[in-house]
Amino acid sequence: DSRGASSLLKDSIPITEFSASGPFEGHDLLRRGFTSVKNELLPSHPLELSEKNFQLNQDKTNFAMLRNIQGLHAPLKLQMELRAVKQAQRLPFLHSSNMALDTLRGNDECIGFEDILNDPSQSEVMGEPHMMMEYKLGLL
Repeated sequence: DSRGASSLLKDSIPITEFSASGPFEGHDLLRRGFTSVKNELLPSHPLELSEKNFQLNQDKTNFAMLRNIQGLHAPLKLQMELRAVKQAQRLPFLHSSNMALDTLRGNDECIGFEDILNDPSQSEVMGEPHMMMEYKLGLL
């Protein structure tokens, strides 16, 4: 059973996770986030991978259709705009709504699950601003 063998390997503690200060150092929430067993599990349903990559698959389909209709320049221009919008973000400790990205993708008029139940003011994730900026700039 290949699934059983891989789960045994995932349950073992890798030596590379230990830092230079010793194996008893606490988990660094700022750099690694919360530990979650859910992220390490294999997909439980055949459609789970498809649903995780829904936006990527939809973008590929839209770019292919745009290329067939308008030519090569249209999807290239849209991809450059998307890349530019993704690069311009707020500071790492402030929530960003990514309104420009939603507008380019056409999701600005859609109301989804994350619009109602993903209120950033009720978020539990708020780090120390100075440490988060130093980590983003590579000073830590």
